[in-house]
Amino acid sequence: MNIVFHFMIMTNSELKLRTKDFAHRCVKLCLVLPDNILGKNISNQLIRSSLSVASNYRAACLAQSKKEFASKISIVLEEADECFFWLEFVEDENLIASEKLSPLKQESEELTKIFAASRITIRNNNKKITNI
Repeated sequence: MNIVFHFMIMTNSELKLRTKDFAHRCVKLCLVLPDNILGKNISNQLIRSSLSVASNYRAACLAQSKKEFASKISIVLEEADECFFWLEFVEDENLIASEKLSPLKQESEELTKIFAASRITIRNNNKKITNI
């Protein structure tokens, strides 16, 4: 299944690479967070949620049913939104300069929108099927 977003079709392979790259970028950010209780906690959470975006999207691509796909996409959506929260929190706490966080925040927001749109499409398609 390809994801359609703003008249652009992104293949599963491209989105797998994009989510994996996002996880790598989040990990690299975490490596420069302060070595204190706050930095360590945020690092743990951001690494966990960003890796979950990538790994659960891969799992969604292997789903054996539409219901399983929808469930995995919902997890990916929640985790992408959680990443955005942690990136905002890093910015709120002035742990990293805003201009350095901006591209990563933008990517997190775009991924959240992609997976939100995907979930809406899945739900709408399921409603059409059940109304037949």
